[in-house]
Amino acid sequence: MKAVQARTGLLCGAAFAGLFTAFLCYPGWAQDGVATDVGTFDADTAAKLYPAKRPYSPWAGRNFPSRPFFGDTHLHTSFSMDAGAFGARLGPADAYRFAKGDEIMASSGQLAKLSRPLDFLVVADHSDNMGFFPDLLAGKPELLADPLGRKWYDMMQSGQGAAAAVDIITAFGAGKFKGPILYSPDSTAYRGAWQATIKAAEEANEPGRFTAFIGYEWTSNTGGNNLHRNIIFRDNGDRASQVVPYTTLPPGSDNPRDLWKWMAGYEDKTGGSVLAIAHNGNLSNGRMFPMIEPGTNSPIDREYAEIRNKWERLYEVTQIKGDGESHPFLSPNDEFANFERWDKGNLDLTVAKTPDMLEYEYARSAFKNGLKLEEKLGVNPYKFGLVGSTDAHTGLTAVEEDNFFGKTSSSEPGAERASHPFIKQGDRVIMGWEQMASGYAGVWATENTREALFDAMQRRETYATTGPRMLVRFFGGFDFEASDANTRSPAISGYTKGVPMGGDIGPAPAGKVPTFLVAALKDPIGANLDRYQIVKGWLDAAGEVHEKVYDVAWSGDRKPSGDGKLPPVGDTVDIANATWSNTVGAPELISVWKDPEFDGAQRAFYYGRVIEIPTPRWTAYDAKYFGRDMPAEAAMKMQERAYTSPIWYNP
Repeated sequence: MKAVQARTGLLCGAAFAGLFTAFLCYPGWAQDGVATDVGTFDADTAAKLYPAKRPYSPWAGRNFPSRPFFGDTHLHTSFSMDAGAFGARLGPADAYRFAKGDEIMASSGQLAKLSRPLDFLVVADHSDNMGFFPDLLAGKPELLADPLGRKWYDMMQSGQGAAAAVDIITAFGAGKFKGPILYSPDSTAYRGAWQATIKAAEEANEPGRFTAFIGYEWTSNTGGNNLHRNIIFRDNGDRASQVVPYTTLPPGSDNPRDLWKWMAGYEDKTGGSVLAIAHNGNLSNGRMFPMIEPGTNSPIDREYAEIRNKWERLYEVTQIKGDGESHPFLSPNDEFANFERWDKGNLDLTVAKTPDMLEYEYARSAFKNGLKLEEKLGVNPYKFGLVGSTDAHTGLTAVEEDNFFGKTSSSEPGAERASHPFIKQGDRVIMGWEQMASGYAGVWATENTREALFDAMQRRETYATTGPRMLVRFFGGFDFEASDANTRSPAISGYTKGVPMGGDIGPAPAGKVPTFLVAALKDPIGANLDRYQIVKGWLDAAGEVHEKVYDVAWSGDRKPSGDGKLPPVGDTVDIANATWSNTVGAPELISVWKDPEFDGAQRAFYYGRVIEIPTPRWTAYDAKYFGRDMPAEAAMKMQERAYTSPIWYNP
């Protein structure tokens, strides 16, 4: 369906943004919201206030989310031992200042600033050995008395910080942290680092303007297989300070079940709330979304499914270490699946990737296997929403293609960063150019507070972007009509006739099939949009899972070919000059789509994927700025995208 074109000249303000009832040109603006972020239209309240009919003002009487808030749920600072070894010298307070829009000096000695402030940030430093690196850098005697501590200190002093960081990660994964280099959570240094983390978040938090979440990263990495989770507190410091983060080394555990017990214990002890976001799984070597529980020979059971479903409401689908939506091996008919792949091995490349691992690492296959498990167990452990975040180890949430400060401080902007190996183990190597400038989380909440944003995350009303701040709506139900797309505020129909992203529909009323109201608006300083797609997965009567990608709204007058594929949108990228033009694509897309192959007896999920027109990749900007040629195999352009949380159909 052809895109609805925006009115000429209305690139700012409510007129253009009315499609989402948001004010795009004022990222710091926050509405007067209600205390509880329910995410639904308060029809009862409206009826009492305006019994005759709705008020003249279409914005009056609402309490559903009217704008997304953009942020990062996964940022490391110098408090993380690997980040510090890689050269990070910025602490949590610096990270919050940068996210709020301040210009600061990066660890590499370069000035850095975001194009626009973010709305929220989680500083998620590693729980294991929190506080270790500042002491190592300072040459604390007991650390230098340990052979490994001395080795890493000497490496950093001789300019081998990056190699030291890789060695630290490998040693941690191999369980070699013992004695004085193992900082126990009950140690004074550890507790001091945690209190400093809480203090930085409390001081940076400004309800209504900027949200600084308290959080950390639980870093299960046994055998180099990445099973990390980011832990986010809904609460203020008075509750978060009653505990210390859960570690993977003793007295903690590398088993997710034990982390979930810790989370339950925190809530029981404090009356607070906490959630976990699974780290992107493409470096887990088939362990992030298992059918056989890791460490056992037993299939996933109902208890595992129930507990994971309760605590892990979101998944980090895209970040600097590659994209985790799908893979061409898993989705050979998806023309956009071959995107920013990191598929050579586990986190430290000590074990090579094999094709049989891929099914248990990517979001789309997890959604499909979740349908299987729900049919068998009655609970879906992989019923999660989607966010993007950076996992930057620099203290900087800078992942715009023309403002990319890298994964680590050793890969901050420099003439050689693309051509040097980032990770190398034997003949397996990930080059610097393979770092991905991604991503951010979009959260549909009623106001910019810890409580409202956390509640929106809990109900999965979130989406991931690879960096651009495009606005994306996705509603599902059974009563949407084409006329619902002919409005500047589709959210009214979306919330009154259906459910938003992250919700459930079904069973289908007699004679009806799922319909979806989709809408997307370009980043106001970014690229036009190519298309809006819906990805469907379903479980058939024989217990087999399937998937299909549908183009539901697109720019221009393109017509699908005989195989159902749309012609490319066009390409205006000038790689040599790192420029492009918005002469192709559309500023907004909106449509209503009805599932043409619906079977009411089959479990299914649907999620939205919004694709931008081609634009220069960060490697093109580096080549232009530094006047250097990139490696021949380096990607120089890309199509940025967003992924919504699914809507699940239950028969």
